[in-house]
Amino acid sequence: MLHTLNGFLMAAIGFSLFDLLNDKLKSIELSPIFLCLFSFCFSMMIGVIWEFFEYGMDKFVHFDMQKDEYINEIHTVTLDPENNNNVVSINDIDYTILYDKNGNELVRLDGYLDIGLNDTMEDLIVNFIGAIIFNVFGFIYLKNRDKDRVVKNFIIKNKGFEKNI
Repeated sequence: MLHTLNGFLMAAIGFSLFDLLNDKLKSIELSPIFLCLFSFCFSMMIGVIWEFFEYGMDKFVHFDMQKDEYINEIHTVTLDPENNNNVVSINDIDYTILYDKNGNELVRLDGYLDIGLNDTMEDLIVNFIGAIIFNVFGFIYLKNRDKDRVVKNFIIKNKGFEKNI
């Protein structure tokens, strides 16, 4: 929910910034599609930067922001015995045992531990959904500025700054 809301709100901020700039520039008229594309890309960029932050915190501060999860199958070219880049699938993984370098068993896991990839991708996908939802409403707003009741509540308006660029 948090990442979907972030996608929606960051799209609103990107949309507002560009809409304000578009209102100020009398010599350039930007299309609604371009404004929505910028808003979408702005939202996704913020989402990616956040995922970089999560990765950095996990890697360097040893947090677990990219939540690990157990999975029961993997598909990888790393295990191809002939090194021909063929995908090897391992299905129905029941457990995995981790050993230290001296051969001591550390822990037995219920499946295979995914170290945050699924969490990162799910976060970016729901950020994408939030950005798309806002931009559908944003496009409708641009086409019907005076009649829209939803998007205008999320858009920053230019009040008192009447300098023309």
